[in-house]
Amino acid sequence: MRGYFDTNATAPLAPGVAEILREAETTFWHNPSGLYPAAAAAKQRLESAREDFAEMLGADPARLVFFSGATEANNAVFQHLSLRPGKALIGRTEHPCVRDAAKKWFGADRVIEIDPEHRDFEGAAVVSVMAANNETGIEHDWPAIAADCRMAGVPYHCDAAQWIGKRDASSLGAGDYVTVSGHKFGAARGIGALLLPAGETGFRSLVGGPQEGGRRAGTENLAAALTLPVALEAAGARDPAPRDAFESVVDAKILGTDSPRLWNTSMLLMPHTKNVKWLTRLAAKGFALSTGSACSAGAANPSHVMAAIGLDHEEMGRVLRVSSGWHTTAEDWEALANAFQEVATEIKQRPPRANFLTP
Repeated sequence: MRGYFDTNATAPLAPGVAEILREAETTFWHNPSGLYPAAAAAKQRLESAREDFAEMLGADPARLVFFSGATEANNAVFQHLSLRPGKALIGRTEHPCVRDAAKKWFGADRVIEIDPEHRDFEGAAVVSVMAANNETGIEHDWPAIAADCRMAGVPYHCDAAQWIGKRDASSLGAGDYVTVSGHKFGAARGIGALLLPAGETGFRSLVGGPQEGGRRAGTENLAAALTLPVALEAAGARDPAPRDAFESVVDAKILGTDSPRLWNTSMLLMPHTKNVKWLTRLAAKGFALSTGSACSAGAANPSHVMAAIGLDHEEMGRVLRVSSGWHTTAEDWEALANAFQEVATEIKQRPPRANFLTP
């Protein structure tokens, strides 16, 4: 494959991650809850990973709970907070694992979708606004939302799955409930984490064992947890110039340019031709990209994110998402731009379909 541009769906393993996985699965495979020396060594490695990762997030390690990913962690947050009186206020463009979790645990009548600029939080059970959108790359001023929630005495939940690994993660500790997913920034699949508010004592997710301080039962995925700090160290902010150069030459409307965006994401509204045709032709040239959220792929309903930014149903069928990562070079962006131009020429030169009904 010449160019992988679907990193917002999942990132390739970061440098050093495969080696960590192999070492852990061959050397530290023992159950961290055991009482023998090898288990104690595994437990020590787990807690070391917790400390390292929490420090990178600017948080006390006591706040950090390992989960299988952001989806499980988001469900756990809404399950926990649904016991509070009041409604869940969630951003209009939240990921399905936030929208659906809120509606499941609170009930649809207790969920209100809000614009990110909304600031009337009094009486809410929770406010949930993501740090950055997975389809558009648009960033939200989550630190300001967190501060306003604190003033109102309302818990703030931030899905930071797309933010982490692309922006400075050291500020995430400022949130109350913050969820991240390892495979979005080059860590192993099947691992994520949740930051709880400082001093939170009543949180319980899966039950059945004492793991994670009783906050999430089940034998810990030690090997995957060890990859979180390694991958985050290899990730980080990149220069948006290669993405911007790509956008300057591609024949498409760039969506979201009137808002701050992640340096790695372009949401393109292609002219006239369906996005599936673009995907197929670009794939034949060795490039992988998407039409939007991987978690919505194949769904019959139109994208709520695209609807929120004002696209109609026909336009949604012409949208492509391009998302790079730590592995992407300026040359990769240039090659993708050339491929887009080649496909555009091929589409224009294709003869019109014959109308067999015309005599």
